[in-house]
Amino acid sequence: MIFGWRFLKKHYTANEKELWTVLGLTEKKIFFYSRLDLSNNNSFLLLCRNIMAETQYSSQNEDNSREERLNESIGNSRSEEGFITRYILNTRTVTEGERLKRVVFGKKDENKPHKTILIVGETGTGKSTIINAMVTYMLGVGSEDRIWCEIIETKENQTYSQTNAVTVYDVFTKHSPFSLTFIDTPGFGSTEGINKDIKIAESLLELFRSEDGVSEIDAVCFVVTSLTSRCTERQRYVFNAVLSLFGRDVDKNIVVFITHASRKPNNAIKAIKESKIPCAQDDRGEPVYFRFDNSHCEDFNDEGLFGDYQASWDLLKTTMENFLTFLNEIKPINMKLTVAVLRSRKQLTSSIFNLKDKIKYNELKQRELEQTKEALQKHEREKDNNNFECTVDEAYKEKVPIEYRWWHFGSKEATCCTVCEENCHYPGCWWVRDLSWCSVMSGGNCTVCTGRCHYTKHVKEGKIYQGKTRKVRKTMEDLKQKYETKSDKTKSLIIRLEDEIAEQENEKIRLVEECYQCVVKLEEIALNTDSVYTLHHLDFLIEKVKETGNTDRVQRLEEIKERADDKQLAQARQWFSAMCH
Repeated sequence: MIFGWRFLKKHYTANEKELWTVLGLTEKKIFFYSRLDLSNNNSFLLLCRNIMAETQYSSQNEDNSREERLNESIGNSRSEEGFITRYILNTRTVTEGERLKRVVFGKKDENKPHKTILIVGETGTGKSTIINAMVTYMLGVGSEDRIWCEIIETKENQTYSQTNAVTVYDVFTKHSPFSLTFIDTPGFGSTEGINKDIKIAESLLELFRSEDGVSEIDAVCFVVTSLTSRCTERQRYVFNAVLSLFGRDVDKNIVVFITHASRKPNNAIKAIKESKIPCAQDDRGEPVYFRFDNSHCEDFNDEGLFGDYQASWDLLKTTMENFLTFLNEIKPINMKLTVAVLRSRKQLTSSIFNLKDKIKYNELKQRELEQTKEALQKHEREKDNNNFECTVDEAYKEKVPIEYRWWHFGSKEATCCTVCEENCHYPGCWWVRDLSWCSVMSGGNCTVCTGRCHYTKHVKEGKIYQGKTRKVRKTMEDLKQKYETKSDKTKSLIIRLEDEIAEQENEKIRLVEECYQCVVKLEEIALNTDSVYTLHHLDFLIEKVKETGNTDRVQRLEEIKERADDKQLAQARQWFSAMCH
């Protein structure tokens, strides 16, 4: 009891209501003790002694209960002793693949509220540490316990991203009133460049699409350090890459986590505001952020850091309470729209690569047709059609081994249509359970190849179709067999050749229009369409749309391009230039 009984009697006897408040009594106890004659010293002393005994008993029970709770949660975990005991939690892995991993801690309680958060940020900002801090909080650890729990084991002097796969951590604690799922991503903008970043987007797509994956996300959390005074080009790239994954309804679910922030991180907040990153805002129009101080988990053996440890722990407790309040008030994101964004971008990318292949092949076909047409016209002038014979560069397709380049995003295979003889998903085609799961498939059919063929007509292998030419001698009989039909033998071969040339050009126009519509769809549903994922297609697409003569389409694409700054465009051009060579 903080006050002596004489002090309490002197100051509060005349006002019993204030006395009950100071003592923190329940209504039931107030009813019992109000029958005492508190003007009598012995009665008042009895009151104080009873309450003190009850408080000590309650405190002892609470300590025993917490010790039992912690032992139940971390009893089987590996530990490292020190001023702060570090526990590596005993988890079970339920899914483990090259791109996706799922880890579970504890046993799920269907009656508890559940929240899912996506953690993203630049390499080295402390994403894993934040997850460990939240898990430690969920286990009910207090600063006096001097315990630190890790669901993600961290290494000393860690200056690189140790996460190679998108990892889902399901955390279920028996005594916590809630459960959390963390989606931990490899660091965007790492030294591995766009190669790794494209893998992250693909992995998230697979996670959102799978039946046992993630259907809702409550918060998208960008992690930056308090040392951030301005958003660098690299950080802006990270933000753009992530924002392009989501639909327009997600900005209210985006918050900022600021690490190493023992005090208010004014510079980091200013940088977020100046970068105009779409995110949740408070009543004053300020970005919603939550700060973490990492000092409580940086040196587990230095007792001299106890003061910093205590302050850091108090901050974590306050931050978690505020963050959980935010989660309870926000409406979760339905990932169906996000899947649509990811699929549209992948189909856009695949369509453009497919379009390039078709344009090149069309040019080869047109060259062959023009050569044949010129030879026919020459023989007609000479009235020597019966002895017609010419040599042309015949266009054909051949499957060749994939030559790996950095811009293939690590992919050494392609999904190809055996009917249309086209490369439907290349580059960037990753492992899928079966080809019906390939990003370019929709409703069991391909969205890219000319015939929109069923996925069973496709193969995935380390080869692609490539347009080539070979010298071939052709006679009048060869041309008649190829171009004459039983229903129309009156039309001249030259006219038939011209018709085929026109058909090739119309197919090119159709493909250009399809790609344009895919860009427009992205603009309609994406939160941030002006990312490198979209921009790197624009120069190529604008050029091809100009060839079709559709000025309205060109203007729309130019407007999208104008919204991007010079740095974004330079990065996009560098990326796409490499793909064109």
